[in-house]
Amino acid sequence: MKLSFLSLASGSSGNCYYLGTPEFGILIDAGIGIRTIFRALKEKSIDFSKILAVLITHDHADHIRTVGCLGTKYHLPIYATEAVHTGIERSRYVEESLGAARKIIEKEVSFMINDFKITAFEVPHDSTDNVGFHIEYNDHAFTFATDVGHITGTVSKYLCKANHLIIEANYDEEMLKFGSYPVFLKERVASPTGHLSNRETAEFLATHYHPKLKDIWLCHLSRDNNHPELAYKTVDIRLFNEGIRVGKDVSLTALKRSTPSELFEFD
Repeated sequence: MKLSFLSLASGSSGNCYYLGTPEFGILIDAGIGIRTIFRALKEKSIDFSKILAVLITHDHADHIRTVGCLGTKYHLPIYATEAVHTGIERSRYVEESLGAARKIIEKEVSFMINDFKITAFEVPHDSTDNVGFHIEYNDHAFTFATDVGHITGTVSKYLCKANHLIIEANYDEEMLKFGSYPVFLKERVASPTGHLSNRETAEFLATHYHPKLKDIWLCHLSRDNNHPELAYKTVDIRLFNEGIRVGKDVSLTALKRSTPSELFEFD
């Protein structure tokens, strides 16, 4: 069956992604309002009743704001590591107790949701815990890696397995350096448990590109320290310098921070 990917929002104000077929789908993170989720899905003719689960990367507010509602009111299972679930329980942004909706996963132990084979993997970030997700469906392999302090061997392994890759390009180094953030926040963003810069993401993609990689989406762009055009251009130029042509060898998209992307469909 045809596979579809949609970014509902991707940035420090909220993150939520959809991956599904005409028969079923899942959400990855739920850091935006429930009405916004409903509206974005409806605009793309995606039936909310066919969503089977929510996967959570980590417990920061911009990734979990709506998990309580989705788990308790709409009875969707919420999949996260035990440490992330503990963080959700302690979060002041989630008032509801997930109860039976709470599903514990382990890093690098694959599990199935319908026909999706899902593997969580460790990602360094200054949250209670943080994972990326590698999702296999027929010949398709999606890897989601957001809020990545730095690319470890484990992160690299799963990024390199993807033919559809959602990877963070949070900030431009010059914009962060000369921007309005206080020093402690600049240091936090640029630290090994903070976020990936455009340059770091571009360098990894250029040096680890393989012909099976078909799509790259740049996610979690900063409102204050980045622009979609700048993130795109930084990666495009670095790939070109390695002889990799955007639009011919690979597709490249910088996802919007607070509005849905187009619906990407794959046979």
